[in-house]
Amino acid sequence: MNPKQTDKHLAKEAERQAKEQIRRKASYDKEQVIEETLRLDKAKRDEKRLAEEPEQLAKEQARKEAWLTRERANEEAQKARKAREYRKLEGK
Repeated sequence: MNPKQTDKHLAKEAERQAKEQIRRKASYDKEQVIEETLRLDKAKRDEKRLAEEPEQLAKEQARKEAWLTRERANEEAQKARKAREYRKLEGK
């Protein structure tokens, strides 16, 4: 290689390295944006979940109380049916 070719080769190599560095930096920046977006999305989901948690707990408590009330009503109805059947059998 003559000096002119060497200079040209060195300039192309320097340009190639600069482009590669720019590409790597752009890729890194893009990855940082993605990570930040994911972090913010998770924070929003966590915040929403925390805000909804008391309401969910209240709903769950109401469901449990309604279930217990139904169970007690069923037990009372069953006791009443048995008592009626027992009275019928005693009357015969």
